[in-house]
Amino acid sequence: MKKYLKKTARFTAYVLGSLTGLVLLYIGAAWLLSRVPVNRHAAPAGDTAVSIYIRTNGVHTDIVTPVRNAIKDWRPDIPFTNTGSGDTAMAYIAFGWGDKGFYLQTPEWSDLKFSVAFKAMFHLGSTAMHTTFYKTMSTGASCKEIRISATQYGKLVAYLEGSFCKDDRGKFIAIATANDGYGDDDAFYEAKGVYDLFHTCNTWANNALKACDQRACLWTPIDKGIFYQYRER
Repeated sequence: MKKYLKKTARFTAYVLGSLTGLVLLYIGAAWLLSRVPVNRHAAPAGDTAVSIYIRTNGVHTDIVTPVRNAIKDWRPDIPFTNTGSGDTAMAYIAFGWGDKGFYLQTPEWSDLKFSVAFKAMFHLGSTAMHTTFYKTMSTGASCKEIRISATQYGKLVAYLEGSFCKDDRGKFIAIATANDGYGDDDAFYEAKGVYDLFHTCNTWANNALKACDQRACLWTPIDKGIFYQYRER
């Protein structure tokens, strides 16, 4: 019996040690690779510059664009009527990609369930695009303005459009929600891809910046990695 208990204890210690090592490796890689810049010297925006924004709630990064300009009008794809308010005076739209179960079942951290978190972490769920309309944008520690060229904005639009699932008519697929805990200016859509530990909502946002030739991290799973690249210098 003692021999069996010793073997069990050694095995348990081995498993716990391995898991601890993997967690530390993940944290170390996230910190190190988020410090490695991509597109450090982005091309000047020029006279036809478009203002986009990166915005964080402290955990999750959104990409914010104008609702419409000469390059893209988002209203046919993401109509105001899909929001609770239906307010047509909005000037900006935020895009946030993420795990569908997490979005729809966890409007507040207190609502988080183990099953939802497990599926999100280990590539087991589907994804959604969370869109939010705003009338104005205020810059600060949690919201940074980035001026990009018309060509770069076209690349960003292509990346954002490519993240949505579409129906047979090429329309974005809205997700019906009720009492989801979000605001009256939010709407959800079916999205492409799968969320996991290595491709998070912030990885998606970081890749959006890469897609339009802007300063970004080599890789990051957290919002702080992105905002590190846009810290005051």
